[in-house]
Amino acid sequence: MSGQAKIEPRDRLIVALDLPSVADAERLTWRLGDAVTFYKIGYQLGYAGGLDFARELVASGKKVFLDLKLHDIGNTVGKGVESIVKLGASFLTVHAYPQTMQAALDARRGSPLKVLAVTILTSYNDADVAAAGYQGHVADQVKRKSAQARDLGIDGIVCSAEESAMLRPLIGPNFLLVTPGIRPAGAASGDQKRIMTPQAAIAAGSDYLVVGRPVTEAAEPKAVAEAIVADITAAAK
Repeated sequence: MSGQAKIEPRDRLIVALDLPSVADAERLTWRLGDAVTFYKIGYQLGYAGGLDFARELVASGKKVFLDLKLHDIGNTVGKGVESIVKLGASFLTVHAYPQTMQAALDARRGSPLKVLAVTILTSYNDADVAAAGYQGHVADQVKRKSAQARDLGIDGIVCSAEESAMLRPLIGPNFLLVTPGIRPAGAASGDQKRIMTPQAAIAAGSDYLVVGRPVTEAAEPKAVAEAIVADITAAAK
């Protein structure tokens, strides 16, 4: 079991603002209104003015997950994290390399920012891992990197939902599991190879679900977001 009961169902949905402009993001967040409390900003929007928009979201009472996947020498990572702390983000991703994780943890000390480690991207399968030069299966690498993150004191892991049940016994009940690649029943899988429905992901032990295109490309995004929250609520009971 995770600490899921401590998180409100609506706060477990993180909508990925993978959009080309701040204007597009503003229109979507306006349409979603109070149906969504948590947003993810990654490379596409981040490099198109999204960091300033993140400040606006935080000022308006929303939570922000900066999916920047930092990885560099320790000093560079630390300086970046110091700036992100000032921005007011709730979550930040770094790659699960020990030096990178430690630098991020040191730099965020004393702040509410939670640092999440990315082990193996959810678009990777065993063939991709082998092509990248890793030995063993995806699951082997995810477990090894997650154990390193746990030992360093990282707040959580970004993982596929199919890995949540595997990781929960390894990393304990208070470690956050944040899951991208979520697709409501009937939605297209897109470029994700390790996907799951919202209900199945929560049942598997995921704490937060990251949903992008099923919401952002929907004709009625608010209705889709509310349906996902309803699925989360049902699964969490």
